[in-house]
Amino acid sequence: MCKVCAVPSQQINNDRTVVTEWKFAAGAETGWHTHEMDYVVVPMTDGVLMLEVDGETKTSALVKGQSYFRKAGVRHNVTNTSDHEVSFIEIEIR
Repeated sequence: MCKVCAVPSQQINNDRTVVTEWKFAAGAETGWHTHEMDYVVVPMTDGVLMLEVDGETKTSALVKGQSYFRKAGVRHNVTNTSDHEVSFIEIEIR
């Protein structure tokens, strides 16, 4: 369980996609989860996220409007290490 959890707000859930807006207060995290579908992330703000993946920790800089793609199967915990709120839109592809 996360100390301060990121807040998801599902916008679309149909037979083709699941679209969720994620808002992370400073220090908020998702908790450990596994992505069951390929997905695209569209950052709505700049910021820095810490990703814990397979026993490793790395940082990822988000740039507003600069999208990225990930394959299904990723298991990780994501934490906002910025000193401000960070948000992105996650588009999962069925």
